[in-house]
Amino acid sequence: MKKIITIGEIVVEIMAVEPGHGFTTAISLIGPFASGAPAIFIDQVAKLGQPCGIVSAVGNDDFGVLNVERLRRDGADVSAIGVHPTAATGSAFVRYRPDGNRDFIYNIRHSACSAIGLTPEAETLIDSADHLHIMGSALFFDGIVSAIFEATQRIKAKGGTVSFDPNIRKEMLELPGMRDALAHALENTDLFMPSGPEIFLFTRATEEAAAVAELLDRGIKAIVVKRGAEGASYFDRTGEVSAPAFKVEEVDPTGAGDSFGAAFVTCWLRGMAPGKALTIANATGARAVSVKGPMEGTSTMAEIETFLNSQGVAA
Repeated sequence: MKKIITIGEIVVEIMAVEPGHGFTTAISLIGPFASGAPAIFIDQVAKLGQPCGIVSAVGNDDFGVLNVERLRRDGADVSAIGVHPTAATGSAFVRYRPDGNRDFIYNIRHSACSAIGLTPEAETLIDSADHLHIMGSALFFDGIVSAIFEATQRIKAKGGTVSFDPNIRKEMLELPGMRDALAHALENTDLFMPSGPEIFLFTRATEEAAAVAELLDRGIKAIVVKRGAEGASYFDRTGEVSAPAFKVEEVDPTGAGDSFGAAFVTCWLRGMAPGKALTIANATGARAVSVKGPMEGTSTMAEIETFLNSQGVAA
């Protein structure tokens, strides 16, 4: 099977127990949970039994141990996760607002994540890979961007493929070098996976069908538009396939898109028909939102099949 890798942040997430508007007073918290969009993605890939690994860095602390051991236990290659001797593992404090939106306080840029780069261990992992998954959230630091550029060149040179999930907040677009890094990722992408309106960050078109056509004309092989509760759609030059979302009680939406992406990329690389891959990815995302904690809802294929059967859908 093809080996999937990603490069980017590993953090712990600590969340407020009750909804509210901020962290200006003492409140009850729960955590730490293993987190970081690239880490969630690669954990889900590992749970599906696909060879995979991540280039990242953690601190020499319990938060780092929690993350590395979780990924190792679930089957990911952790050989290229560096341990910084002095900087702490990255963190994200999360509070859910009454309207369902979220407030985050991050310590990523100045954490051990700042040491992510093209180490000898990273080069070895990259050279073992057949597919690179790029996440926009990871393009916040020069060392990571350089490592992603190098991995893209090496993997594409030997006939491998690249997927790209923008996964980016609008305020990040103005970070130095961010737009250039996003453009480079898109230029080398085989499978593009925007969430809803993110597709328009990269097109002159302002209507979806025209935006899809514009992106396919640039050489992208396939596009998956994630629509959350509205399901997802797949586009390539042969046409379009859509699949509805599954109705579940939402407990924690963090990580659902990363889990969806991991399931779809894995199925796509296995040559699965787009409609079936979308259904499996939607089921994976649905299971992810049903559990508190960003990585706690990642699923094995057996768990996904059981969920699909409970929904009356043939696995």
